[in-house]
Amino acid sequence: MGWQRILRVQRPGDLFFRGITLLFVLIVLGLVAGTAWILISNSLPTIRRFGFSFLTNKAFDPVHDVYGVLPAIFGTLMTSAFALIFAVPLGLGAAIFLVDFCPRSLRLVLAFLIDLLAAIPSVIYGLWGFLVLAPWLHNAGEPWLQQHLGFLPLFAGQPEGVGYLGAGIVLTMMILPLIISVSREVMLVTPIAQREALLALGATRWEVIRHAVLPFARVGILGGVILALGRALGETMAVTMIIGNQANEPSLSLFTPGYTLASVIANQFGEATPGLFLSAIIEAGLILFIITLITNILARWLIASLQRQAQGSRGGRP
Repeated sequence: MGWQRILRVQRPGDLFFRGITLLFVLIVLGLVAGTAWILISNSLPTIRRFGFSFLTNKAFDPVHDVYGVLPAIFGTLMTSAFALIFAVPLGLGAAIFLVDFCPRSLRLVLAFLIDLLAAIPSVIYGLWGFLVLAPWLHNAGEPWLQQHLGFLPLFAGQPEGVGYLGAGIVLTMMILPLIISVSREVMLVTPIAQREALLALGATRWEVIRHAVLPFARVGILGGVILALGRALGETMAVTMIIGNQANEPSLSLFTPGYTLASVIANQFGEATPGLFLSAIIEAGLILFIITLITNILARWLIASLQRQAQGSRGGRP
């Protein structure tokens, strides 16, 4: 039987299909490696000139050829963390409602509307944030937060409308549909037998969700969260239009205008001249590329760990 299996593997159709799929993998790896090489090679002037200080310098000054992206790195991480803190519980709760509590007549309508929100271009979110959200935050939202929660570092400072708070809210709205859609699809494939078994034992609906649905769907939910984080880290236009675009001292205050790595690239690339200026912008892109790569590696490791734990709890069965 062994030689028959070898002959079956060596059939021309199988070899051709295997070669094509391998080619596709190599193309993807080549694109990633080529992108990394272009970013690194074009960043060498600033890497040689500033070294590690490029990450710690707070000034991005083309006039005096002094460049640093510490405020942009801080702004990228802060706005993305803000968006995840609010989007994950909201998205997970909305997905649970759509799967288990929403009337059947509304499920498809609400799911369609949520998918439609995910398809809205980011510049539309940015326009809404600049024209509607920022004035409201300046006149009402931030003064109210300062009055009632001003003792916290997050709500200290002068309300300005544009800043980390507005950018975080816009990012939350942008990644929320993605988390809801992925979480909902994963929950829908939970085996009916698991639900019925717990219900037969007298479990409440919440206990079924807690002990059957969420453990089964947690890997998929985490994957959706990572996709949302990737969009938050790399979002450009919407954040650029509402974050204020000022290289200020890193501050915990959400009222402070700031920068992200993506907004630095969007604002400065059109005026960049060959030399250190252009190299600094490309190195900002390289740093964003590295942050995204590290995030995805950690996410894959975490997902693999969850899968191993799930297989171990089931006695090794897939």
